[in-house]
Amino acid sequence: MSSDRLEASKSLGAAPTSEKQVPEPVATGPTEDLLEPFGPAILAVRWATTIVAVMLAYGAFAASDLRVVPWVAVVVCNTAFRTWAPMRYYANARSLPPVLFEVTIHVLAVVATGYWLSPLVFSLAAAVIVAGFARGFGFGIRIAAVSGISVSIPMLYADDWASATFTTAGRWCVVLVLVGVTAGYARRISGEANLQTTIALDRLTRLADANALLFNLHRIAQTLPASLDMEEVLDSTISRLRSLLSHDATAILTVDETDDSWIVSRKPGIPLADKLLFEDLPVPARKAIRDKRLVLATDLSATGPGLRPASLSGMYAPLMARGSLIGLLVVEHRETERFAARDREVLLSFVDPVALAIDNARWFARLRTVGADEERTRIARDLHDRIGQSLAYLGFEVDRLERSHEQGGDLGPALRDLRSDLRTIVSEVRDTLYDLRTDVDTDKDFATTLESFAARVADRTGLEISLDLDRGPRLPILQEREMWRIAQEALVNIERHAEATGATITWRCDGKDAVLEIKDDGRGIPAGGGGRMDSYGVLGMRERASSIGASLDLSSSHGEGTTVRCSLIQD
Repeated sequence: MSSDRLEASKSLGAAPTSEKQVPEPVATGPTEDLLEPFGPAILAVRWATTIVAVMLAYGAFAASDLRVVPWVAVVVCNTAFRTWAPMRYYANARSLPPVLFEVTIHVLAVVATGYWLSPLVFSLAAAVIVAGFARGFGFGIRIAAVSGISVSIPMLYADDWASATFTTAGRWCVVLVLVGVTAGYARRISGEANLQTTIALDRLTRLADANALLFNLHRIAQTLPASLDMEEVLDSTISRLRSLLSHDATAILTVDETDDSWIVSRKPGIPLADKLLFEDLPVPARKAIRDKRLVLATDLSATGPGLRPASLSGMYAPLMARGSLIGLLVVEHRETERFAARDREVLLSFVDPVALAIDNARWFARLRTVGADEERTRIARDLHDRIGQSLAYLGFEVDRLERSHEQGGDLGPALRDLRSDLRTIVSEVRDTLYDLRTDVDTDKDFATTLESFAARVADRTGLEISLDLDRGPRLPILQEREMWRIAQEALVNIERHAEATGATITWRCDGKDAVLEIKDDGRGIPAGGGGRMDSYGVLGMRERASSIGASLDLSSSHGEGTTVRCSLIQD
């Protein structure tokens, strides 16, 4: 293609090219036949002019005029030959002689059969049209002018330069020039139309590719981050990769931070150990890790084997999340130069959501472990604070009764008191176990759960608890569960430490935003005294609030009670 056309076809987002900006589509390369688009038109003109020539030469055939008949036969044979083997023009020196030869043959035929009065004069117009289609305005006009002069001068000489002959020659020369102009203009219009079609098709192809890529990436962005389970994320990544790229083998490697080795998390199609050292990785993979950029290897035979020994090309993309290298994505194929620039762009767009999803799953697994440890700690604290102390008291009482028995004392009243204490402890155990099992779920909302728990606290402590709870729209279950744990921790603190006589609980929720406020009239948290603002489970409450995007405010003054306020306000 010409440079102008090449640039136009590459500019995907450029504005449509105006008529003045489009150059006349001349030579575009040795492999492009410039006459091919005009093939049907040339064939129609050839046969039309040939048929007209045969009809005009009817009298010569009847009179067996050997001056006309052979040339008519030459024109007919040329038309038949060009129907079977159409003329081609490639805008080079070797393509020009056939065009000039055809024009010369028709000029000789016209001159030999009567000049401008020849029955073959229209076939000369066909030759001029072919020349105009081949090289455009300039060439068509020059061929028309030379042909007209080549016919007119012999005719004028034969007629002793008669004025009538001048008029006839002038008219035919003008006709030939107009034919050349028309052919050249038709070529220009057709060239511009083909150029615009090429640009439009190129744009449509690029847009179709971009649309397909965006659709797949949109599905990836929706699917991968939606799961926080590592196994689901890895399986989904492999599945999505199959729909995006043609490959024979793929693998996902994650960093083992304990010894800087690489865990092979997924390896469909590749026989690998479950753990690799950095030195065991292919050369392009090591380069991708060191440079923290995607590496495209077109021929692995030059650098060493890939993860799969039979692979000859591959792409190696580091997985970066939150500024850290967390893994490596490997895609390989058994053919060399299998992956092109478009595949590289696809993988580059693919790795970011994959890296984020894998990192989210890793953090979630860690938080889940931390959460389980925290829950075990809370259960152990509850058992220690309530049941452990009560059981220790029973042990002391049993020892006291044993000493009293050895001294001959009366054990009846003491045993009755011990039995009463034992019943109380059993009741405390039941309450503790019930409290540990109490939680919100899809059937039991926050207000109902909190109301039930507050009633049990009031029964066993004598606290006067006032409740003002919304029972309308609910929060998502995970957020509501964390808010419940915060409320539970606050009430337990009031029960055990506040020395309060009453408490007020307020809950406001519209399904999106929520506010929980728990206020008691107890002794408060003394500044610099026996309590601290980070004790009594406050740190755990703050962490729970932070995990759901809420804020926790605690205000307290010695002797004036404590207020815990947790606000979940979503933009």
